[in-house]
Amino acid sequence: MKQITFAPRNHQLTNINTWTADSRWLAFDVRPSGASFTGETIERVNVETGEVEVIYRATRGACVGVVTVHPTSESYLFIHGPENPDADWRYDFHHRRGVVAHKGKISNLDAMDITAPYTPGALRGGSHVHVYSPNGQRVSFTYNDHVLHERDPKLDLRNVGVAVPCGPVRVPGNHPREYDGTFWSVLVSRTTPHPAPGSDEINRAYEEGWVGNDRLAFIGDTLSAGGEKVPELFIVDLPKGEADWKRAGDAPLQGTPETMPAPPAGVAQRRLTFTHHRCYPGLVNVPRHWVRSNPQATEIAFLMRDDSGIVQLWLIAPEGGEPRQLTHNQSDITSAFNWHPSGRALGFVLENRIACCDARTGDVTFLTTDHGNPPSGDAVVFSPDGRQVAWMEETDGFRQIWTAQTGW
Repeated sequence: MKQITFAPRNHQLTNINTWTADSRWLAFDVRPSGASFTGETIERVNVETGEVEVIYRATRGACVGVVTVHPTSESYLFIHGPENPDADWRYDFHHRRGVVAHKGKISNLDAMDITAPYTPGALRGGSHVHVYSPNGQRVSFTYNDHVLHERDPKLDLRNVGVAVPCGPVRVPGNHPREYDGTFWSVLVSRTTPHPAPGSDEINRAYEEGWVGNDRLAFIGDTLSAGGEKVPELFIVDLPKGEADWKRAGDAPLQGTPETMPAPPAGVAQRRLTFTHHRCYPGLVNVPRHWVRSNPQATEIAFLMRDDSGIVQLWLIAPEGGEPRQLTHNQSDITSAFNWHPSGRALGFVLENRIACCDARTGDVTFLTTDHGNPPSGDAVVFSPDGRQVAWMEETDGFRQIWTAQTGW
């Protein structure tokens, strides 16, 4: 176990893609832990020397955070809040965007147009938790809509979207808060404010994860026959070519004043889990976790309670079928998790230690012992070479970054 950061401030890792491709640097932001979004810099630390570099510094009152790293190039992608925030337009779920820092150059990932009739390829609100696909060609994100939020916040349903390199997207600029983007952005999930109980309809899509480069899995909130929320696992097959991403389906890609932006033609979400009948139905929201596919794109992992009520790891094929319980621990997994780059194991927090389980047998091995404080449940991230794992832990009153060797 090795402490990597020491400055008297918080250091926040994102839940995936925090390492540079050479496994030497970890990217982080400096916002306080919790929901506060007040950090002004995106930084990185060298895990060998402890050297810290500032990648980006926000100006004009903006705040930044939740940085992820491109799998092969020196590119950093993060949430950017509004410049010159005021009482009418300040940081919120529907007031933020993705920004790319690449070799000192800064660009907006997504465009935003909030003036009807809107612009295809642009969003109408805030994108967040941006994650590159394994080949680095596409970016997934979760989304909240400014236009519908202004009509009624209850209509601003969280969705999942994808940005693809089919831009740039130029917007008319009829509102001072609109901006252009370098990527073409669309939603790929479909939600409704009032799902039919017992159906596959959802009113929220979130915590997505790439399944290879052409599919995206996510959690969707269904309603049981009795009207209770049950989070289930869904998947979408994504368009292949540029023209397919720009072809509208049964509703406009850019949405209307009354409706959310719609997925491209042929994109339909498919439900993978059916857990309404279980003793503890649904995927868990505590701990917060993101569904994750193995590198081979043959199994998707998620957290769900077993029949004794203990949070365990489960696996399912992208084609569906019966989920397989992987772990059989005596206590809850208490964190988000990630696959080892080999696909042979998964890492998480168990019994206040960093643990790994075999992806075939579920057998658990602990990588750490004797933590001063419990590891944070926000992130357990393997280096691309698989030799190290990083997490956060409160040390002397501040959230610091730690690493350990995996032995592989």
